[in-house]
Amino acid sequence: MEDRPNRHDLSDEEWQRLSPLLPVNPRQGGRWADHRTVINGVFFRVRTNIPWRDLPPCYGNWKTVYNRHRRWSMDGTWEQILDRLRAGCDEVDGQDWTVSVDSTVVRAHQHAAGARHSPPRCPAKGEVVDHKTMTHREALGRSRGGLSTKIHLVADRRCRPLARILSPGQHGDSPYFQRVLNTIRIARRGLGRPRRRPATVLASKAYSSQSNRAYLRRRGIKAVIPIKKDQQANRLKRGSEGGRPPIFDAERYKERNTVERCIGKLKSHRAVALRTDKRQRIYQGTVDVASIRIWLRDPVS
Repeated sequence: MEDRPNRHDLSDEEWQRLSPLLPVNPRQGGRWADHRTVINGVFFRVRTNIPWRDLPPCYGNWKTVYNRHRRWSMDGTWEQILDRLRAGCDEVDGQDWTVSVDSTVVRAHQHAAGARHSPPRCPAKGEVVDHKTMTHREALGRSRGGLSTKIHLVADRRCRPLARILSPGQHGDSPYFQRVLNTIRIARRGLGRPRRRPATVLASKAYSSQSNRAYLRRRGIKAVIPIKKDQQANRLKRGSEGGRPPIFDAERYKERNTVERCIGKLKSHRAVALRTDKRQRIYQGTVDVASIRIWLRDPVS
C-alpha cells in the first residue's frame, strides 16, 4: 500500500477544531508521537475494523497507535475531548432542548471474548453473590445469536450522540433509561454548571413504564413516549381507578428518527458495528472515537 493520506484521515478544517483539545507534551519525560498521524491511524482502524497489526505503514508503528487508543480509552481522554466538542450544543434549542433515546445490539466477534481476569473467589457460606457481575463481565452477553453488546444512546435533533452506556446484549432497554439520561452532561461555553436536564425526551414504547414516567415527571421533563397496548388495556379494565392516560404528542414523536439515524452514523464505523475489543472501556473508547468524528463533521454552530 502506498504511503499516502487516506480518505478517512482528518481534513485540515477538522484538525484545526480537534488539535486544541488534545493533551500537550509534559514538561518532563517522554514526548507524544505526532498526534495527527497517530489519531488518523485510530480513525482508520475504527472506520475499517482491521486488525491493529495490519495498519498501513503511513500511520507509523501499529503498536504506538494501539497504545495511544488504549491509554486514552482507559483514562477517559477520548470522553473529555468529546465533552468539549459538544459544549453548548443545547443553546440552539434553548428551553425547548429535545433529545431522543434508543438502543442497538452489536454482535461481538469471537476475538472480543476471553479477556484475562483472576479466577473468581469461592463465596463463603451465607455470602450474597452478585451473579450479574460474575456472568456479565466486559458488557458481553450470550444468547442464541451468540455474544453481543448493547449500546444505549441519547441523541439530539441533529443526529449527534450526547450520551452512551454499554450493557450485555440480552439486557432490556427500559432498565437503562434513567441511567443513560443521568449521564447527559453538556458543558457550557461560558461560566455555569453543565446542563443535565433536557426539556423533552422522545422514546419508543419499550421505555413506557410507570417508573420511567415518574422519573421524568420528578425532573420536570416532558415525556413523548407511546403507551403499550397491554398497559392501555389494564388501565381501561380498572375503570376510574386506572386514572387518566398519559398525554402523547404523535406529531412530536415523528422526530424520534434522529436517534435511529445517529445509530446508523455510528454503525457506519465497522469497529462499532462489530465489536472486536475485549475490554469494555476500550470498546467505549471506540464508540467515543466514532462520536468524535460525527461531531467534527457537524460541529456546534
